Amino acid sequence: MMPILVLLLGTFCTFCLPSAPGRAADTAAGSPSTAQSAPPGMTAQQAQQVLGVLNDPQKRAEFTNTLNAIAKGLPQTASAAPSAANPPAATSADTSDVALEPDSVGSDVLGELSTMRNGIVHQTRQFAALFADLAFVGHWFRTELSDPESRNALFDAFGRAGLIILLAMAAERGLSIALRRPLNSITARAVDAEHRLNQRAARVRVADSAPVPSGETQAERTVQDTRRQDDRKQVETLRIIRRIPFSLLHLLTKLLPVALFLGIGYAGAAFLGGSEQAELVTLTLANAYAAARGIYLLVETVMVPKSPTIRLCKASDRTARIVTRWWNVLVAMPSIVVCLSTLGGLFHLAPRGTEALIRALVLAEHLMVAVFIWRIRHQVAAALHPPARFQNSPFWQFLGRLAQLWWLPAMVFDLALWLVWATQIRGGYAWIWRTAVMTVVVIIVSRMLALLLFGAQNRLFHISDDTETRYPGLRARADHYYPYARRTLSALLVFVTVVVLLQAWGLPAVTFFLHGDLGTRIVAAILSVMIAFTVAIVVWEAANAALQNQINRYESSEQVSRAIRLRTVLPIIRTVLLTIIVIIVAVTTLSQIGLNVAPLLTGAGIMGAAIAFGSQSLVKDFITGFFMLVENAMQVGDWVTAGGVSGTVEHLSIRTLRLRTVTGDVHIIPFSSVTSIANTSRDYNVVIVSFMLDLSENPDRVAGILAKVVTEMRADAQFAPMILSDFTFLGVDNADGNGAKFLGSFRTTAGSKWKVWREYYRRLGLRMVAEGVKFPVPTAISLMSNFGGAPLLVGQTPPGPPANTNTAPAAPQSDPSHE
Repeated sequence: MMPILVLLLGTFCTFCLPSAPGRAADTAAGSPSTAQSAPPGMTAQQAQQVLGVLNDPQKRAEFTNTLNAIAKGLPQTASAAPSAANPPAATSADTSDVALEPDSVGSDVLGELSTMRNGIVHQTRQFAALFADLAFVGHWFRTELSDPESRNALFDAFGRAGLIILLAMAAERGLSIALRRPLNSITARAVDAEHRLNQRAARVRVADSAPVPSGETQAERTVQDTRRQDDRKQVETLRIIRRIPFSLLHLLTKLLPVALFLGIGYAGAAFLGGSEQAELVTLTLANAYAAARGIYLLVETVMVPKSPTIRLCKASDRTARIVTRWWNVLVAMPSIVVCLSTLGGLFHLAPRGTEALIRALVLAEHLMVAVFIWRIRHQVAAALHPPARFQNSPFWQFLGRLAQLWWLPAMVFDLALWLVWATQIRGGYAWIWRTAVMTVVVIIVSRMLALLLFGAQNRLFHISDDTETRYPGLRARADHYYPYARRTLSALLVFVTVVVLLQAWGLPAVTFFLHGDLGTRIVAAILSVMIAFTVAIVVWEAANAALQNQINRYESSEQVSRAIRLRTVLPIIRTVLLTIIVIIVAVTTLSQIGLNVAPLLTGAGIMGAAIAFGSQSLVKDFITGFFMLVENAMQVGDWVTAGGVSGTVEHLSIRTLRLRTVTGDVHIIPFSSVTSIANTSRDYNVVIVSFMLDLSENPDRVAGILAKVVTEMRADAQFAPMILSDFTFLGVDNADGNGAKFLGSFRTTAGSKWKVWREYYRRLGLRMVAEGVKFPVPTAISLMSNFGGAPLLVGQTPPGPPANTNTAPAAPQSDPSHE
């Protein structure tokens, strides 16, 4: 091969490569000898060898591979270097650098994918080259039809052979119809024998189901069970033995039409052949048909889809019909291959054309076998399923699941056999068997390792009752993450299994991932992403657990207000924490796959600033609401005054406050509109007593009356829990012509001052009337009395009950009506 390669390279360099400067000058000078002379040192025999290499697909492929290997090892020439004036066009890998960092995992993966694509294209072209000679078959066919002598010989040979084969097939069909009655008789006798055997089997089953006598010992029971098992096996063995004669009679009866066909074919070839070509074509077709028919009948004898009583294998009627139908199709293709290999040279078809046809037909045969495998996948899987007594074992359960996928390696094995045969790979069949054994071993070992790792993972995520009592909610969180952890472990096991399988198949996958630049970077990126996700989950769950434990401690220590406040702030804390974790994990993941995250972070920062600037009010709502909730300014159920509205707090969010007033209206106030909050439901309230007294009234006596009313209310069981202190006289605030302003106060519980205030003033009014407390009498000016020039009258109002000139403020509109 090497001398031919050197010759080809010399020819290529002589005619295709640019000449040296001196020779280029000679050529430009017009020396004709260099243009017309043959390559130096090449003889006619060597040129014939070169043509033989180019015409042979296999040698041509080897030559192409050798040239590719030499081209990859050669240094780059000066002419191939890009000039400054003409920079090279940007490739896909170059354009990807806009989004991917140079020398990153992403760019390396794109480069590897590009190389893989080129390899796939090259292998596809080599695969298509296996059928390149089919065009030569078409050329041969057109040549044969264009030549009158060849065309007549071809039509005569196949015309006579076709007529003889049709007559033989008609005779075979007639004899098959005539033999239906003997076949039915054989089937009827087999049914009778099967009926008698079934009666015996029924007696054995009745004996097996009979109750065991109470007096039998364990040894006697064991002996009886052994005898019953022997009887059942004997019945099954007799069933097969009795079917064999009927099956042989069935086969012989079916072979009689085939023998008649073969006899008529040979007789026709001898007496009606006419020419040697027609006789050979007839014999070839007759032998191929008889062989295919005989092979089909052998399988049909074992299956017998129409007569289950003489079937020699345990298969259902549907399975028997599928197998025999497909087998009838599959045995036809080898017959065609035999005919082509025999008749190709008879009609001057070149060997490479015959090989191309046989290669295509054998590929079609293997594809049909693959379809047949797919068709019977369920039946075979059911037959390969482990017995019921082994179904509780994890190993046998794994084998049962593996049996469901038997068709996948069977298809690969089927197509690999054709590929090795078509490409004539040395040691290909040994590689297939070795690979199949290693694949099975790797899958079994991987499954055993998976069982161990899944068991360890199950024990790790199993939370005991003591741990659950100590850390409430830990079991629920573990159960939530267990499916994700199991899927991650499954993905890792699948990845490791695939790598080991590729190594077992001859591909350096382990070296690639442990020592290769790209492989180690991929593994490092995967591990980094997994660690980032794991740390994020741990931080998230630890923060949530700490917050929940704090809430539980507040509730258990009767600090309900703090618990409510923390529950209110909890959603915003979780949202902020989740946002931070997602951003960190996303940036880590994107940076590991090779994306340049700096532009993303810059753009996100600019966008965040723009959003914050455009929604200042919304941001102010959130910030103010967060600090108000943290500072415990109010709680749900408090009576507050905020934003000029007084009412009961019905709902608190991080952005708004919802109040319901005494009129039933609901006010939703954003926190950005709240400048101050007056909370009536905190600690205690103070009832301020303020009214005007007559200047002649003794303030100390009135103070004693007010204090006595408070004392009476504190003695009342209904109001005693609401009043926290006695009445405190604060003195006289002012005294003028309108009277003296009296001031006093006492404390009540938070939120109850309105109820106490109303009751207190009700009782105080009655007591003041009873004690005759004097209030200032307002001065009245009567303008109507000055009518008609009468003198202006300035005097007191008509006598009557003393008017209450209490100047204390009435209950405000925001007074809660339910109190």
